[in-house]
Amino acid sequence: MSRTAIIDLLRHGDTGQRSYRGQLDDALTDTGWAQLRAAVAGHEWGAIVASPLQRCAAFARELAAQRDLPLRLDARLAEYHFGDWQGVPIERLAERDGDALARFWADPVAHPPPGAETFAAFRSRLCDALDDIVHDDVIASNGRARHTLVISHGGAIRLLRCIEAGRSFGDMAGIDVPHAALHRLRWPGRNSGDATRADETRVRRAPA
Repeated sequence: MSRTAIIDLLRHGDTGQRSYRGQLDDALTDTGWAQLRAAVAGHEWGAIVASPLQRCAAFARELAAQRDLPLRLDARLAEYHFGDWQGVPIERLAERDGDALARFWADPVAHPPPGAETFAAFRSRLCDALDDIVHDDVIASNGRARHTLVISHGGAIRLLRCIEAGRSFGDMAGIDVPHAALHRLRWPGRNSGDATRADETRVRRAPA
């Protein structure tokens, strides 16, 4: 029996915000809605799983209703929590906490923002969420992987792409993930023999 799911990762659309938004619950702009609607045109999926933050969940609900698809919101797909830096413009951070910001960019594992989520926790919850999609989809489709759309965030998508490709997390900042971009993964579940994939990878820079 196959234990690999075909998963398309879709980043939310534009919110009009320009800072580390993290888990702040921003709404989509009209441009953001238009970006997402254009991104999914001509594509088909068997199910949708989304971050509960409204910039992901609102569009997920619309698309699921239009196409009569099962939808599940999963809090584990939320963006990285930037702690005290959430919502603070980068320019202000550079002026106020320039040294700390430089250390974070150089090694976010050792130097996270004050009050932030650890990257180990971030990685763990994202991997668990995708592992559950593999398990649920295999059961739902009688052993054949169902094509699932996962609507999430830029940092989350960068991290998952590094894991799937076996790349260092230090490559995250160099992965381009624009608003409403689609990225396909073939994700093996927790019983696939690849359980150490995340533990063997180090994070060296923050997600852009």
